[in-house]
Amino acid sequence: MDATNESSEGAPFILLGLTTSPEQRRPLFGLFLVLYVAGILGNGLIVAAIRASPALRAPMYFLLAHLSFADLCFTSVTVPKMLTNLLAHDRSISVAGCLTQMYFFFALGVTDSCLLAAMAYDRYVAICHPLHYATRMSRAVCKALVGTAWLVSHVHSLLHILLMARLSFCASHHVPHFFCDHQPLLRLSCSDTRHIQLLIFTEGAAVVVTPFLLILASYGAIAAAVLRLPSASGRLRAVSTCGSHLAVVSLFYGTVIAVYFQPTSRYEAERGRVATVMYTVVTPMLNPVIYSLRNRDVQGALRALFTGRKISAGDS
Repeated sequence: MDATNESSEGAPFILLGLTTSPEQRRPLFGLFLVLYVAGILGNGLIVAAIRASPALRAPMYFLLAHLSFADLCFTSVTVPKMLTNLLAHDRSISVAGCLTQMYFFFALGVTDSCLLAAMAYDRYVAICHPLHYATRMSRAVCKALVGTAWLVSHVHSLLHILLMARLSFCASHHVPHFFCDHQPLLRLSCSDTRHIQLLIFTEGAAVVVTPFLLILASYGAIAAAVLRLPSASGRLRAVSTCGSHLAVVSLFYGTVIAVYFQPTSRYEAERGRVATVMYTVVTPMLNPVIYSLRNRDVQGALRALFTGRKISAGDS
């Protein structure tokens, strides 16, 4: 390696962000600041309400609290840096900072994926096997599901980061993205990246596609059970709830699969940025609305949280 490449190895990355147009930066800053604050407040309130209310002790709310906490952290890994870079002249990030950001982004993203699958399974058991719900979704089972989600996600992330850390970046360090992500960094690397791409299509698929298939199977069984309900209003309400859940889940997994499960040579930076915004900003903001804010028990807990009124399990 020549002197130029050696000096380039430790050079920081430059995040080019969502746009290179100065005229678009302030409007984008305002838009994403609103979305970020909405997501943080929504998810933060859900976590606080569930922790404060004895009425929200069902397995569904235990899983929801972890999903909201993961979403809150997930957006905070990338969005604050993106907002800063929209206004700052210096948009650099050190190699160590880049790898750290990638580690937590991958870990929290996979945690989200696993928790969404666990919540779909919870609804499947509640609707299709209500007599066995207490045993199949006991506190011990819920803790095991959540613990597995966090463990698998961090093992997955560590494996990818250890391989990414071995790559050489001896050409341009300008990343056409608003955070450090797999595909744009692999495009910049002058190392052989085939082993990382193979890992994405094998182990990566296992922690993303498998939960998605489990969610589809769970909601498929729920749909079959709902169609057998005698009440038309009950069927309509169930279809509305399941439909909104599936819409957000499909947006999350659809954009993730579109970004990561393609050869690096076919990756397009502009389309990749748009798709990434969907699962890093939009779905974490929508999850509190879809999964909880339309729920009467959660609404009661939020009112109690704001008014200081104590709520008991019998109030639900």
